[in-house]
Amino acid sequence: MRRQILNLLKEEPKPAGAIAAQFDLTAATVSYHLKLLKQAHLITERREKNFIYYDLNASVFEEVLSWIYSLGIGADSHDKN
Repeated sequence: MRRQILNLLKEEPKPAGAIAAQFDLTAATVSYHLKLLKQAHLITERREKNFIYYDLNASVFEEVLSWIYSLGIGADSHDKN
């Protein structure tokens, strides 16, 4: 479920209601998963009027990609085999 939320947010920031509408779960369950993603710093939230918009935290993903490439697991590792 959390991966699916991250995939949804790849396209653009979305309000909580639009995220919840994609799943056959209670709003409380979706809210719980959003909270966990926020605690892991994978998403950010911003409030606009009566809505909370969620977005990917791009800086965290950039750090993870840099770390993966530093391990030699990036695209060039396929050429070494």
